[in-house]
Amino acid sequence: MTAEKVFEKFVPLNSVSYCVKLYEKLGFEFKIKKARQTKLGDYRYNRKTERHTITVNNDLNPFAFLVTYLHEVAHLMAFKQYGRRIQPHGKEWKECFKQVSTPMLNADIFHPNVLSALKAYFKNPKASSCSDPVLYQILKQFDEPNNKVLLKDIRPGLAFSFNRKVFIKLEKKRTRAVCQEINTKRKYLISEVAEVEYITKEENS
Repeated sequence: MTAEKVFEKFVPLNSVSYCVKLYEKLGFEFKIKKARQTKLGDYRYNRKTERHTITVNNDLNPFAFLVTYLHEVAHLMAFKQYGRRIQPHGKEWKECFKQVSTPMLNADIFHPNVLSALKAYFKNPKASSCSDPVLYQILKQFDEPNNKVLLKDIRPGLAFSFNRKVFIKLEKKRTRAVCQEINTKRKYLISEVAEVEYITKEENS
C-alpha cells in the first residue's frame, strides 16, 4: 500500500499530501499500531541502524491522528536540527511542532472547534494533546461512540477498569485523581481525562 493510501485512511483528506511530503522528505519508517493506553504515538531513533521510526495508534479519529502524527514528526525534526541532548518537550521541540503544524491550521483541515482549541494550544504546546484538557476533550468529541467515560466523570468511591486493572477512585488532585488498585491496594495518580470503563455494583460484587 502506498503512503498516500495509508494516510487517506487516517487523516483529513486535505492533509494527505502534506503528510506524505513530510514522510518522503524526512525519510522515516512509519507504523500504524493497535491502541495503546499509555500513548497515542511515539518517535524512536535506532543508533545501530540510524533509522528513525514514527508510530501512531490506529484508533484515533482523523483530527487526533493528524495532531499526533505532527507531534511525532516534530520530535524527529528537533533531533535532526539540535541532536539528542535536548529536553523531549523543550523549547526546541515546541518550535518544531509549531513550524510543522502551522500549514495545517486552517478550516480546510480541522473542524472550527478543533482549530480554535489548537490555536490556543500552540501558544505553549504541552507534552501531548492529552495534557491539555480543553483540546483533548474537543478531539474526543469526534471519536466513534464507545462504552468508555472520562475518569473525571466518575465520582470518588466508585470502581472503574483501566489498563486491564480495577481501581477505586479516591480523590481528585488538580488534573489527576488518586486511585487504588483493588487487588494490590497500591495507589496511583491517573489523569482525570483518561478513558476508563465504569463498573457497576453488580460487576464489582
